[in-house]
Amino acid sequence: MIRALTEQITAESKHMLDWIHITMRVTGLAQYARGVARHDETAGQRLLEWLESIKWLLWHSNQYRSHEDIGFFESDVDGLALDYSHLGKFVRAAHEFAVYIRSNTASLINYGERYRAGGRISSCLAESSVNAVISKRLAKRQQMQWTKRGAYLLLQIRRRALDGTLRPLFERWYPGLSNDNAAATTVQAAAA
Repeated sequence: MIRALTEQITAESKHMLDWIHITMRVTGLAQYARGVARHDETAGQRLLEWLESIKWLLWHSNQYRSHEDIGFFESDVDGLALDYSHLGKFVRAAHEFAVYIRSNTASLINYGERYRAGGRISSCLAESSVNAVISKRLAKRQQMQWTKRGAYLLLQIRRRALDGTLRPLFERWYPGLSNDNAAATTVQAAAA
């Protein structure tokens, strides 16, 4: 739904997998691999090398090789026979990462090229700003506190404003609104 919304707003937009989401997953897998290294240094080191290779290949948009290396990485993780307490979680995380990358192949870009050209490779600044505003407004000691329901309803209004369905909804509820330019301006200002 979000992809469709952004494509309606800007027809030339292209969905791109956020680099920070890839690196967060690789970092989590690397933590597990370091845990494996405490039990079997050779296996742990090999897994860390696979992860570095996968990260490099994804950064440079070498999709064929990255999928191939992810498959090898998965096989290595599946083949581990250790007394490692987090082995089950590691196996599950490795499979989830493989599915995540395969499912989002069309959204992978050449992050290195885009970064060198000064383009954005992550939306983490926008996400952290949104999270800061929302968590501040939901805090108990905030003067203008939002309830969870109020925040949800505000987001629904914002969504309708962005997808162009807010005005027709108001016109259906208030038939005189379509003839009243002042009211139309008020609705547009409220939506912004």
